[in-house]
Amino acid sequence: MSNSMGIASAFVLSSLFLSPAVMAEESPAFVAQNAARAAAFDKAQTELTAKAQNPEHTPQAATVQAQPQVEKDS
Repeated sequence: MSNSMGIASAFVLSSLFLSPAVMAEESPAFVAQNAARAAAFDKAQTELTAKAQNPEHTPQAATVQAQPQVEKDS
């Protein structure tokens, strides 16, 4: 009997802990934030794809000219 009460109480406690997370997924703020993240991700993916297709338009690193090393006399 005590074993089944322990299982039942564990089930009730876990449902209480998980209910805020479930309710957050249904809130309008969560939906709007999730949509904004998805849009930003899609935009970044599109930009990366465009850069990969047009390698001549990507900025190149500036070439560094070799400087002669001058050794100091100590």
